[in-house]
Amino acid sequence: MKLVSYLSDEHDQLAILVDGILFNMEILHPDLPGSINMFLNYWEEYLPTAEAAEFAIRERNISKERGIPITDAALIAPVPFPPSCRDAYAFYQHVATARRNRGAQMLAEFSQFPVFYFTNHHSILGPGEVKCMPDHFENLDFELEAAIVIGKHGRNIRAEEADGHIAGMMIMNDFSARKLQMEEMLLNLGPAKGKDFATAFGPMLVTLDELEPYEVDCKPGHVGKAWNLRMQCRVNGKQVSDGNLSDMEWTFAEIIERASYGTDLYPGDIIGSGTVGTGCFLELNGSGKLNNPNYEAQWLKEGDEIELEIDGLGILKNNIVKDEDDFSILSRKKNV
Repeated sequence: MKLVSYLSDEHDQLAILVDGILFNMEILHPDLPGSINMFLNYWEEYLPTAEAAEFAIRERNISKERGIPITDAALIAPVPFPPSCRDAYAFYQHVATARRNRGAQMLAEFSQFPVFYFTNHHSILGPGEVKCMPDHFENLDFELEAAIVIGKHGRNIRAEEADGHIAGMMIMNDFSARKLQMEEMLLNLGPAKGKDFATAFGPMLVTLDELEPYEVDCKPGHVGKAWNLRMQCRVNGKQVSDGNLSDMEWTFAEIIERASYGTDLYPGDIIGSGTVGTGCFLELNGSGKLNNPNYEAQWLKEGDEIELEIDGLGILKNNIVKDEDDFSILSRKKNV
């Protein structure tokens, strides 16, 4: 099932996407909720009814005229108001390459346990505009990722059982203001202001049954589902990234195990995969300069359009716009 949230009368509206048409949940069945947050909180209760409704649509027992074309809808993030949002560090290639490019050795701890950080769950965006402040344009970057959404409460979840807590998967763009990020992380804390202004998701949340044809074995010595999903990024129509979700060293199941240790995960919580290899300009620029001293670094700028595409999950499109406020926090630094 493909679940989409869009704006209707200034409220988030949940719909099922079938063949390019959005069908509002309440239209399909009076017991189904109108928002993704309510659906996720009663996931196991509502899912069979929603699946039956989707089947009825495909069997043409529900007319397409009862829906609206997705192209006519103002899409927002599939889960616009998550209780929390974590982002992991699961791709060995990205971590190793980024560290090599700045002359650092790969960390042995990467292969011992998965790590993650919390990002701002109040700065969640869907497709469309990403408003940036002046300091965000200092080395503004995209990050090509996938993310899962929790559909079942749990605590101390073992990796062997963790896939059963996943409601679905979606595309994630972890926008990064690299100058802000690098400066604050010199103090061994963060990332914070380099990350908390915008994280985009979309265009839909895809349930794991839809991804079964893509399932592959996870890395040796690991536990959990893995998927052969090509991941690409295009900036202004030019492809800049090409990776695969199956390259994740740590599975989402293992990340869930770590995230839920001694704490509760709730329906609607989002967990990102981390950046796929080649999945950001920070990595690409570093490799380019390493191979060619005259390499010209590229960063996102006002007016750029970014398309993230992952097999089975669709295409997430965002465009960069300048905020009307010209306030710079970098200019407020003391003792410079």
